[in-house]
Amino acid sequence: MEETSLLVKILVAIVILHLIAGFGYMIYKLSPREGDDDVDDDEEK
Repeated sequence: MEETSLLVKILVAIVILHLIAGFGYMIYKLSPREGDDDVDDDEEK
């Protein structure tokens, strides 16, 4: 069985970390914050 080269391991690690960072950023941007007044404006009108 072949050993996986160091370059392949580094590239796979970069891709996985990139995906984790992307999902984390997406969750951060989509989560409501305390200062958001726009969240429930439609229900009050």
